[in-house]
Amino acid sequence: MQIDQVAPRVITTIENHIAHVRMARPEKMNAIDMAMFAGLVAAGEELAQNSDIRAIVLSGDGRSFCAGIDVSVLGGIGGTVQDITARTHADCNIFQRAVMIWRDLKVPVIAAVHGVAYGGGFQIALGADIRIIHPAAKLSVMEIKWGICPDMGGTYLMGKLAREDVVRELTYTGRIFLGEEANILGFATHLSEDPLVAAMALANEIASKSPSAIAACKALINGSDANSRSEQLLQEAQQQQALLKGAHHKEAVLAGMANQPANFSRL
Repeated sequence: MQIDQVAPRVITTIENHIAHVRMARPEKMNAIDMAMFAGLVAAGEELAQNSDIRAIVLSGDGRSFCAGIDVSVLGGIGGTVQDITARTHADCNIFQRAVMIWRDLKVPVIAAVHGVAYGGGFQIALGADIRIIHPAAKLSVMEIKWGICPDMGGTYLMGKLAREDVVRELTYTGRIFLGEEANILGFATHLSEDPLVAAMALANEIASKSPSAIAACKALINGSDANSRSEQLLQEAQQQQALLKGAHHKEAVLAGMANQPANFSRL
Protein backbone atom coordinates (compact mmCIF):
# COMPACT_ATOMS: atom_id res chain seq x y z
CA MET A 1 0.00 0.00 0.00
CA GLN A 2 1.52 3.34 -1.04
CA ILE A 3 0.83 5.91 1.65
CA ASP A 4 3.03 8.82 0.76
CA GLN A 5 4.73 10.53 -2.13
CA VAL A 6 5.92 13.74 -0.53
CA ALA A 7 7.94 14.60 -3.63
CA PRO A 8 8.54 12.96 -6.99
CA ARG A 9 11.95 11.92 -5.68
CA VAL A 10 10.92 9.94 -2.58
CA ILE A 11 8.24 7.27 -2.16
CA THR A 12 7.24 5.62 1.12
CA THR A 13 5.20 2.44 1.44
CA ILE A 14 4.14 0.63 4.62
CA GLU A 15 3.38 -3.04 5.16
CA ASN A 16 3.41 -5.15 8.33
CA HIS A 17 4.69 -2.25 10.48
CA ILE A 18 7.67 -1.74 8.14
CA ALA A 19 8.16 1.45 6.14
CA HIS A 20 10.11 1.22 2.89
CA VAL A 21 11.53 4.62 1.89
CA ARG A 22 12.79 4.66 -1.70
CA MET A 23 14.85 7.31 -3.39
CA ALA A 24 13.07 7.34 -6.74
CA ARG A 25 15.19 9.04 -9.37
CA PRO A 26 16.62 5.99 -11.10
CA GLU A 27 17.42 7.74 -14.37
CA LYS A 28 19.97 9.86 -12.44
CA MET A 29 21.13 7.02 -10.15
CA ASN A 30 19.18 8.80 -7.41
CA ALA A 31 21.43 11.86 -7.44
CA ILE A 32 20.14 14.20 -4.74
CA ASP A 33 18.62 17.45 -5.95
CA MET A 34 16.73 19.88 -3.72
CA ALA A 35 13.45 18.03 -4.29
CA MET A 36 15.02 14.83 -3.00
CA PHE A 37 16.52 16.58 0.02
CA ALA A 38 13.09 17.95 0.86
CA GLY A 39 11.47 14.57 0.19
CA LEU A 40 13.85 12.67 2.44
CA VAL A 41 13.31 15.10 5.30
CA ALA A 42 9.53 15.09 4.84
CA ALA A 43 9.41 11.29 4.69
CA GLY A 44 11.38 11.00 7.92
CA GLU A 45 9.27 13.61 9.68
CA GLU A 46 6.04 11.90 8.64
CA LEU A 47 7.29 8.52 9.84
CA ALA A 48 8.29 10.07 13.16
CA GLN A 49 4.57 10.74 13.74
CA ASN A 50 3.48 7.19 12.87
CA SER A 51 3.39 5.07 16.02
CA ASP A 52 2.55 1.95 13.99
CA ILE A 53 6.03 1.82 12.41
CA ARG A 54 8.54 -0.60 13.96
CA ALA A 55 11.36 -0.58 11.39
CA ILE A 56 12.36 1.33 8.26
CA VAL A 57 14.22 0.19 5.15
CA LEU A 58 15.95 2.89 3.10
CA SER A 59 16.87 2.04 -0.50
CA GLY A 60 17.37 3.46 -3.97
CA ASP A 61 15.43 2.56 -7.10
CA GLY A 62 17.18 1.36 -10.23
CA ARG A 63 20.88 0.61 -10.61
CA SER A 64 22.16 2.37 -7.50
CA PHE A 65 21.49 3.43 -3.95
CA CYS A 66 22.52 7.05 -4.51
CA ALA A 67 25.18 8.70 -6.68
CA GLY A 68 25.50 11.70 -4.37
CA ILE A 69 24.54 15.33 -4.69
CA ASP A 70 23.35 16.46 -8.09
CA VAL A 71 25.88 18.83 -9.62
CA SER A 72 23.05 21.32 -10.15
CA VAL A 73 22.87 21.71 -6.37
CA LEU A 74 26.61 22.23 -6.13
CA GLY A 75 26.60 24.78 -8.92
CA GLY A 76 23.69 26.72 -7.51
CA ILE A 77 24.26 26.36 -3.80
CA GLY A 78 25.02 30.04 -3.30
CA GLY A 79 21.67 31.00 -4.77
CA THR A 80 19.70 28.12 -3.25
CA VAL A 81 20.86 28.46 0.34
CA GLN A 82 21.97 31.87 1.55
CA ASP A 83 23.62 30.55 4.69
CA ILE A 84 24.02 26.82 5.24
CA THR A 85 25.35 27.52 8.74
CA ALA A 86 21.79 28.50 9.76
CA ARG A 87 20.19 25.74 11.85
CA THR A 88 16.89 25.43 9.98
CA HIS A 89 16.03 21.88 11.10
CA ALA A 90 16.76 21.45 14.83
CA ASP A 91 20.59 21.27 15.01
CA CYS A 92 20.90 20.75 11.24
CA ASN A 93 20.46 22.44 7.90
CA ILE A 94 18.28 20.65 5.34
CA PHE A 95 21.22 18.73 3.87
CA GLN A 96 22.30 17.40 7.26
CA ARG A 97 18.72 16.67 8.28
CA ALA A 98 18.31 14.35 5.27
CA VAL A 99 20.91 12.13 6.97
CA MET A 100 20.48 12.70 10.68
CA ILE A 101 16.71 12.28 10.70
CA TRP A 102 17.18 8.52 10.23
CA ARG A 103 19.45 8.39 13.27
CA ASP A 104 16.98 10.47 15.29
CA LEU A 105 13.88 8.36 14.58
CA LYS A 106 12.80 6.12 17.44
CA VAL A 107 12.74 2.97 15.28
CA PRO A 108 15.68 1.20 13.62
CA VAL A 109 16.56 2.20 10.05
CA ILE A 110 18.27 -0.26 7.69
CA ALA A 111 19.98 0.98 4.52
CA ALA A 112 20.07 -1.46 1.59
CA VAL A 113 23.03 -0.34 -0.52
CA HIS A 114 23.70 -1.49 -4.08
CA GLY A 115 25.32 0.03 -7.14
CA VAL A 116 27.02 3.21 -5.94
CA ALA A 117 26.85 5.28 -2.76
CA TYR A 118 29.00 8.32 -3.41
CA GLY A 119 29.42 11.47 -1.35
CA GLY A 120 26.02 12.51 -0.06
CA GLY A 121 24.67 9.04 -0.88
CA PHE A 122 27.30 7.45 1.34
CA GLN A 123 26.41 9.87 4.11
CA ILE A 124 22.70 9.00 3.82
CA ALA A 125 23.64 5.35 4.33
CA LEU A 126 25.69 6.33 7.38
CA GLY A 127 22.56 7.86 8.93
CA ALA A 128 20.93 4.43 9.14
CA ASP A 129 21.34 2.22 12.21
CA ILE A 130 22.39 -0.72 10.03
CA ARG A 131 23.85 -0.98 6.51
CA ILE A 132 23.48 -4.06 4.32
CA ILE A 133 25.77 -3.61 1.32
CA HIS A 134 26.35 -5.54 -1.89
CA PRO A 135 29.94 -6.86 -2.00
CA ALA A 136 30.53 -5.13 -5.35
CA ALA A 137 28.83 -1.85 -4.44
CA LYS A 138 31.05 1.19 -4.96
CA LEU A 139 31.34 3.73 -2.15
CA SER A 140 33.27 6.95 -1.78
CA VAL A 141 33.65 10.00 0.43
CA MET A 142 33.70 11.90 -2.85
CA GLU A 143 33.29 15.50 -1.70
CA ILE A 144 37.01 16.24 -2.12
CA LYS A 145 36.55 15.77 -5.89
CA TRP A 146 34.43 18.94 -5.89
CA GLY A 147 36.74 20.85 -3.57
CA ILE A 148 34.41 20.55 -0.59
CA CYS A 149 34.19 18.51 2.62
CA PRO A 150 31.61 16.00 3.89
CA ASP A 151 28.97 18.23 5.49
CA MET A 152 25.87 16.05 5.86
CA GLY A 153 26.91 14.53 9.17
CA GLY A 154 29.61 12.34 7.61
CA THR A 155 32.47 13.58 9.78
CA TYR A 156 30.35 12.89 12.87
CA LEU A 157 29.14 9.44 11.78
CA MET A 158 32.20 7.93 10.04
CA GLY A 159 34.31 8.01 13.18
CA LYS A 160 31.76 5.88 15.01
CA LEU A 161 32.29 3.05 12.53
CA ALA A 162 35.91 3.14 11.33
CA ARG A 163 39.33 4.07 12.70
CA GLU A 164 40.25 7.74 12.52
CA ASP A 165 43.17 7.17 10.14
CA VAL A 166 40.86 5.24 7.79
CA VAL A 167 38.32 8.08 7.87
CA ARG A 168 41.08 10.58 7.14
CA GLU A 169 42.49 8.59 4.20
CA LEU A 170 39.09 8.08 2.58
CA THR A 171 38.11 11.71 3.11
CA TYR A 172 41.38 13.18 1.86
CA THR A 173 41.54 11.03 -1.28
CA GLY A 174 37.89 10.44 -2.19
CA ARG A 175 38.92 7.03 -3.50
CA ILE A 176 36.27 4.50 -4.46
CA PHE A 177 36.12 1.34 -2.37
CA LEU A 178 33.94 -1.74 -2.70
CA GLY A 179 31.39 -3.21 -0.34
CA GLU A 180 33.83 -5.95 0.56
CA GLU A 181 36.30 -3.37 1.86
CA ALA A 182 33.50 -1.42 3.54
CA ASN A 183 32.76 -4.56 5.53
CA ILE A 184 36.38 -4.86 6.64
CA LEU A 185 36.57 -1.17 7.56
CA GLY A 186 33.36 -1.26 9.61
CA PHE A 187 30.92 0.63 7.38
CA ALA A 188 28.90 -2.47 6.40
CA THR A 189 26.90 -4.34 9.01
CA HIS A 190 26.45 -7.25 6.60
CA LEU A 191 27.21 -8.03 2.97
CA SER A 192 24.50 -9.45 0.75
CA GLU A 193 24.07 -10.28 -2.93
CA ASP A 194 20.54 -8.88 -2.55
CA PRO A 195 20.70 -6.10 0.04
CA LEU A 196 17.03 -5.15 -0.22
CA VAL A 197 15.78 -8.68 0.41
CA ALA A 198 18.20 -9.03 3.32
CA ALA A 199 17.18 -5.65 4.72
CA MET A 200 13.49 -6.53 4.55
CA ALA A 201 14.13 -9.87 6.30
CA LEU A 202 16.00 -8.09 9.09
CA ALA A 203 13.30 -5.42 9.35
CA ASN A 204 10.68 -8.15 9.78
CA GLU A 205 12.75 -9.76 12.53
CA ILE A 206 13.10 -6.43 14.36
CA ALA A 207 9.39 -5.70 13.89
CA SER A 208 8.55 -8.93 15.69
CA LYS A 209 10.24 -7.69 18.89
CA SER A 210 8.80 -5.44 21.59
CA PRO A 211 8.35 -1.99 20.01
CA SER A 212 8.90 -0.19 23.29
CA ALA A 213 12.05 -2.19 24.06
CA ILE A 214 13.48 -1.49 20.59
CA ALA A 215 12.79 2.24 21.03
CA ALA A 216 14.46 2.19 24.44
CA CYS A 217 17.50 0.38 23.08
CA LYS A 218 17.91 2.88 20.23
CA ALA A 219 17.53 5.85 22.59
CA LEU A 220 20.17 4.44 24.93
CA ILE A 221 22.63 3.71 22.14
CA ASN A 222 22.04 7.14 20.57
CA GLY A 223 22.70 8.87 23.87
CA SER A 224 25.72 6.85 24.92
CA ASP A 225 28.29 9.14 23.26
CA ALA A 226 27.15 12.30 24.98
CA ASN A 227 26.46 10.77 28.39
CA SER A 228 28.91 10.28 31.20
CA ARG A 229 29.17 6.83 32.72
CA SER A 230 26.86 7.77 35.60
CA GLU A 231 24.34 9.42 33.25
CA GLN A 232 24.24 6.40 30.97
CA LEU A 233 23.83 3.95 33.84
CA LEU A 234 20.98 6.00 35.26
CA GLN A 235 19.27 6.23 31.87
CA GLU A 236 19.58 2.46 31.44
CA ALA A 237 17.83 1.99 34.78
CA GLN A 238 15.13 4.52 33.91
CA GLN A 239 14.40 2.95 30.55
CA GLN A 240 14.36 -0.53 32.06
CA GLN A 241 12.04 0.47 34.87
CA ALA A 242 9.56 1.88 32.38
CA LEU A 243 9.77 -1.27 30.25
CA LEU A 244 9.27 -3.59 33.23
CA LYS A 245 5.98 -1.84 33.99
CA GLY A 246 4.77 -2.00 30.40
CA ALA A 247 2.39 -4.30 28.54
CA HIS A 248 4.99 -5.17 25.88
CA HIS A 249 7.28 -6.72 28.51
CA LYS A 250 4.43 -8.77 29.91
CA GLU A 251 3.48 -9.99 26.44
CA ALA A 252 7.10 -10.92 25.66
CA VAL A 253 7.47 -12.90 28.88
CA LEU A 254 4.19 -14.77 28.49
CA ALA A 255 4.95 -15.57 24.84
CA GLY A 256 8.46 -16.70 25.68
CA MET A 257 7.25 -18.98 28.46
CA ALA A 258 4.70 -20.48 26.09
CA ASN A 259 7.29 -20.78 23.32
CA GLN A 260 5.00 -18.78 21.06
CA PRO A 261 5.59 -15.59 19.05
CA ALA A 262 4.53 -12.45 20.87
CA ASN A 263 1.58 -10.48 19.51
CA PHE A 264 2.30 -6.82 20.24
CA SER A 265 -0.28 -5.56 17.76
CA ARG A 266 -3.18 -6.40 20.03
CA LEU A 267 -1.85 -4.28 22.92
